[in-house]
Amino acid sequence: MAETEPAVFTNMCMICDGQGHVLVQNRIDPNWGGIVFPGGHVEPGESFVESVIREIREETGLEIRHPRLCGVKQFPNDEGARYVVLYFKTDEFSGTLRSSEEGEVFWVDRAELMNYPLVPDFPEMLEVFESEDLSEGYYYKEDGQWKVRNL
Repeated sequence: MAETEPAVFTNMCMICDGQGHVLVQNRIDPNWGGIVFPGGHVEPGESFVESVIREIREETGLEIRHPRLCGVKQFPNDEGARYVVLYFKTDEFSGTLRSSEEGEVFWVDRAELMNYPLVPDFPEMLEVFESEDLSEGYYYKEDGQWKVRNL
């Protein structure tokens, strides 16, 4: 058995404003569209923390500080690599909010979040983001269907 495998690293960040709101992005993506937290790919040679800071700046116009790693999501992609999404959280930011070609960004009341048209697995992701007892969303196929176990 191989001791290494190819991997794709991405990130996502839950940004809270301290007044009960979270920043979301309405993704313009036919394969995975809907409301989700902003984020993107880790560039080769880039640190994970610096990648989430850069992605949030590019997609929202905000400069985040002190993003804390709070979990991961992982699954095998169609190319045989392990696709890893690093989950970060922060409530420290500055700047002027603006949308990008990735989608519209806006603040929503956390209590109303589940009433929006979310990406299909958002409830499972949110559980990891907000739980002190969970740190991983492990996605796998069973009988041709995607399943997730939050661990």
